[in-house]
Amino acid sequence: MSRPQPPSRDDFAVFRPIGTRWMDDDAYGHANNVVYYAWFDTVVNAWLMEATGTDIRRLPRIGVVAETGCTFFSSVSFPQTLDIGLSVERLGERSVTYRLGVFVTGSADCAALGRFVHVYVDATTRRSAPVPPEIRKVVEPLLRGPLIRAGSGPLSPTG
Repeated sequence: MSRPQPPSRDDFAVFRPIGTRWMDDDAYGHANNVVYYAWFDTVVNAWLMEATGTDIRRLPRIGVVAETGCTFFSSVSFPQTLDIGLSVERLGERSVTYRLGVFVTGSADCAALGRFVHVYVDATTRRSAPVPPEIRKVVEPLLRGPLIRAGSGPLSPTG
């Protein structure tokens, strides 16, 4: 498998700001790899809640993370502020595959490229279920990639 090229900001439909935290850096002086996954989870779910106007945790069908991945191009560290780009790579009957780009605010260079897959299940039985209509409605436009500026301030990576 070949290494992907860093995407540009134009490859993402939505951007959300995230502030790095002192505790995000590891002994090597950059954000530890596990922190990126927390950023991805936060950006996807915060954006879904904002876009749908719904607490997605309370829906009868919920998205559970079935797969994540990240390719690193350069490091980031505290106290940088980041813009996390979000787009939809694939919208299936029962899953959504998101593509996320980590950019230092003010930089055109992508520091990391993430992949995040939500598989939808019934909230009670945890059996596979179709993507809820309220989710499908807001993620479909992200397939086409219109630029949307979302969020007014930094999000907590654990939010």
